[in-house]
Amino acid sequence: MKAISALLAAAAIITGAAHAATYEIDPFHTNARFAIDHFRTSTNVGGFYGLTGEVEFDEAKRKGSVDITIPVDSLQTGSEQFTKHLKSADLFDAENHPTMRFVSTKFNYVGKGKARKLSSVDGNLTLLGQTHPVRLKAEKFNCYDSPMLNKQVCGGDFSTTIDRTKWGMDYLVAAGMTKKVRLDIQVEAAKKD
Repeated sequence: MKAISALLAAAAIITGAAHAATYEIDPFHTNARFAIDHFRTSTNVGGFYGLTGEVEFDEAKRKGSVDITIPVDSLQTGSEQFTKHLKSADLFDAENHPTMRFVSTKFNYVGKGKARKLSSVDGNLTLLGQTHPVRLKAEKFNCYDSPMLNKQVCGGDFSTTIDRTKWGMDYLVAAGMTKKVRLDIQVEAAKKD
């Protein structure tokens, strides 16, 4: 009986380990975008591209982690002059802080059984050399077998709103511009061989 119990325990460990996987961020299907109200008249937007990093995900145990690096110099707005100003020391200070980074601390789920789904991801966002906690709401999350890559891909759309002054980005706050910035991060990551 002890031998059977030991075999079952070993099988459970092996099966559990088989479900855990590492996924590499696909820079072509991953980006981070921001939107900020401009004195209650319009919304300024921009995006960062060429993100890199890894996702660890165990579908069976509903556990995971994500580590994403965002290159600040990849910022695009559609206006060369506006992009240059955003990269300046007034705002993202790309010269002294060339990357932003998000590292998760917890995947949060809602529901039970097959209806259980990822609701949010807690983690730490590093921006302008400062790190503070944020919660990314999962707008959607899914894994599928990619017909293009011939491997499993996991990803989703995530969003949050931050107070930019927590990271020391105070530009025009005293003049009445909002502190609140919406961040949207789209992630796809392909299973590593």
